[in-house]
Amino acid sequence: MFLWVKALHVISVIAWMAGMLYLPRLFVYHADAEKGSVQSETFKVMERRLFCAITTPAMIASWIFGLTLLHLYGTGIFSEGWIWLKLAFVLLLSGFHGFLGKTLKAFARDENTRPAKFYRMINEVPTVIMIVVVIAVIVKPF
Repeated sequence: MFLWVKALHVISVIAWMAGMLYLPRLFVYHADAEKGSVQSETFKVMERRLFCAITTPAMIASWIFGLTLLHLYGTGIFSEGWIWLKLAFVLLLSGFHGFLGKTLKAFARDENTRPAKFYRMINEVPTVIMIVVVIAVIVKPF
């Protein structure tokens, strides 16, 4: 059972990361689109579907399978430093997910005030978080 849960955790994390990397990129192009245009309305549909149908369910699955893995590992895992680093950065990624959801709602109401350059910069946030988590889990530096 452990390997199945681990595989499902990795699959859901990959799906979550795909959404977290793609949604800010959509915001880059949406920020440059004229409000009310066909292009802007198309971005709204794409963003909503990505966030609601893929990214959020994948985040929920990642948490469920991740917490299940913690349960299967037992409390001894909490004596290892890498798990705390991973948990901290997963919480950070979850907060970023919430920020993207809030941003999505602002775009849906045509109330975005940030330029495309802002979204280009924040597009790197999930990449940095992913790098830290992968190194923590694979290398276990402490």
